[in-house]
Amino acid sequence: MNTQPITPELLASSVIAVPPLARDSNLAIDRAENQRMVQYLEQGGVTTLLYGGNAVLYHIALSEYADLLGMLADVSSDTTTVIPSVGPSYGMMMDQATILRDFDYPTVMVLPQEAIATTSGITTGTRKFAEAFGKPVVLYLKHDRYMEPEQVRGLVDDGLVSAIKYAVVRDNTEDDPYLREIIDAVGPELIVSGIGEQPAIIHMRDFGLTGFTSGCICITPALSMRMLHAIQAERYDEAEEIRQQFCELEDLRNSINPIRVLHEAVGFAGIAKTGPILPLLSGISDSESKLVEQAAKSLYPASK
Repeated sequence: MNTQPITPELLASSVIAVPPLARDSNLAIDRAENQRMVQYLEQGGVTTLLYGGNAVLYHIALSEYADLLGMLADVSSDTTTVIPSVGPSYGMMMDQATILRDFDYPTVMVLPQEAIATTSGITTGTRKFAEAFGKPVVLYLKHDRYMEPEQVRGLVDDGLVSAIKYAVVRDNTEDDPYLREIIDAVGPELIVSGIGEQPAIIHMRDFGLTGFTSGCICITPALSMRMLHAIQAERYDEAEEIRQQFCELEDLRNSINPIRVLHEAVGFAGIAKTGPILPLLSGISDSESKLVEQAAKSLYPASK
């Protein structure tokens, strides 16, 4: 795996894939199936992988965290940057900092905690974790006003932030005062759009964000990479035509559940056997499975 520090150039060089984590029938991490998924993404041109919500790291056991880190480092190529996640609880991520120091990951993402947290507390906890980890971290701004812009700026100015994943969902992507304020505070260079292909054109073209993350890239990596390159080359009509191809599966993710649908879709497309999803989540219904299977299989050939 690539262990070089995260830079704006690295963030722009690849769509940041956010894969599910394959597990076997006993819920143990399945090395072989995860390797299949990583190699499929690499063959499609992806060079940055982020393991977070889609991998259900919200519910991972601390006892298996070191095994996860070792497995991801082993199955990725020397040119692939892998970003694991920590949290979402403060105690969990501080324990994870100790484990991470035995590995060479250049950064990790702090999973968002909203239910029992304050903006000042999140800022302090992120700072304490980054200092314990000894490297800058990825901020995940998933909720409106999750952190105030000046709080984000303070962490960036102190060298504690490697990137910002911006994933606040808006009815109108173009109207986002919070994102404007974050950009005014720290600039767009470290910020990537964090909600897949659907808002990526607007986020990159109109707000100047550096790149975007994607879960559906796990189905069709080459197509998503083509979209990134089209946006970067300002071929927006081409990018829009590509974006439309992701709508069927993305609409199902939005209407059912983004994590659960992607977990099943990767299996339906025959890319990897993802196995059962980790509790406290559960699988989708039979009727939902039929729709997801159809959408996954219709998207999969688009990568060829």
